Amino acid sequence: MRLEKRKPSGRERDEEAVKLLAKLREQLYSANVSIVRQSAFNLSWMQEDGLEVLTEALFGNGPRRTKGAAAYGLRKMRGRMRKLAEDALIEGLKHPDSKTAEICGNALIVLKRGRQAGKGPSRGKPRGPRFQIREIPDKTRQKRRPVEARKPNDRTSRNR
Repeated sequence: MRLEKRKPSGRERDEEAVKLLAKLREQLYSANVSIVRQSAFNLSWMQEDGLEVLTEALFGNGPRRTKGAAAYGLRKMRGRMRKLAEDALIEGLKHPDSKTAEICGNALIVLKRGRQAGKGPSRGKPRGPRFQIREIPDKTRQKRRPVEARKPNDRTSRNR
């Protein structure tokens, strides 16, 4: 499938970012499902640009594996893009293409199920330290013996 050249959004910092984005976008339309899914996951870390490419792939007229991977990438969005990605999936429910609507519906079901499973941080009882810090006795140092009291008549050892 031949893709048109994507015009830069202005958010890319340098030429390498533009090349990486173009490479991931091209891989999103690959025949290998594993590569498609991996590029969708990598795009999910790219904030606005990744969101733009993934929604374009989801609402475009690409193959079903590309649309499924784009929905996967939108599900995996984190941070401030998460709400926008969820809105894009909700918008996809009203899409005239039945494949897109079905994929978006399934992605939203998986997204809701993941939240119900409680993947967030659990706030159980606070744990104490795992190990108790103890003093380790030094084996090289000899223990001090208490000094025995000398008898007053015991001068034999001194006068030699």
